[in-house]
Amino acid sequence: MEKAGCDSVELEILTHEKTRLEAALKGEDHTFANLLRQTLKEDTHVVSAAYKVGHPLLDKERPVLFLETDGKESPKEALTKAARKIKEQINEFGAKL
Repeated sequence: MEKAGCDSVELEILTHEKTRLEAALKGEDHTFANLLRQTLKEDTHVVSAAYKVGHPLLDKERPVLFLETDGKESPKEALTKAARKIKEQINEFGAKL
C-alpha cells in the first residue's frame, strides 16, 4: 500500500485463510488503521473489518487488522482495492489544495 510521504505500509500477515486475514500494520497508528477499516467496510464483499491496538508501551505502532470477506473476493483483493481507493482519495485531496 502507498500513502502520502511514504512508499508503502509494511504488513506482517499473521493469519491468512480463504475468507479471513489478520495482519499487523507496522509503524502505523489509529489514524491509518481507522481509515483502512472504514474504507474496507464500504466494500460489499467485506463481512467485517476491525483493528486493535495493543498496550501503548509494547504495540503502540502496530495495530492489528482483522478482515473477513464473503468469499466472492479474497481478503487480499479487498485490501488491495481499499488501498487503491485510499490512494485515489489522497491524490484527489492533494489536487484540490
